[in-house]
Amino acid sequence: MTVTFCGHRYTQDTPELRSWLTDCVEKLIAEGADIFYLGGYGDFDRIAASVVWKLKQKYPKIDSVLVLAYLGRTVNAEHYDRTMYPEIEGGPMRFAISKRNRWMVDNSDVLITYIILDSGGAAATRRYAMSRKKRVINYGEGDTNGDRV
Repeated sequence: MTVTFCGHRYTQDTPELRSWLTDCVEKLIAEGADIFYLGGYGDFDRIAASVVWKLKQKYPKIDSVLVLAYLGRTVNAEHYDRTMYPEIEGGPMRFAISKRNRWMVDNSDVLITYIILDSGGAAATRRYAMSRKKRVINYGEGDTNGDRV
């Protein structure tokens, strides 16, 4: 099972958020999740990457993947097993992140989100995932499967 993450660029790193993310990821690992796609561009992405990387100590078989939106840029990939650049159509650079996000959703089973405002790129990615009938787990709201997380 493949899991991806998206959330607001500016997200406060709190113990509650880290605890919630840890619980979500561990529950999904118990359900068979083994690949975690991360975008690496905002606070939520960095928090999620850190949680997944820490859980690798307990679950060494999980794979933490930084999915790049651009080629030729220097990135810090220390909290990832590998990086990848998906085959996405060309076009203006300003659409690279949204195209990459759609690719991540299309190639994942579950989307974990931190979205408190229904605007911006993270909210658009969540709407896209829901339109694709993907399982979405949002901080403070629970799981589209009906479970509170």
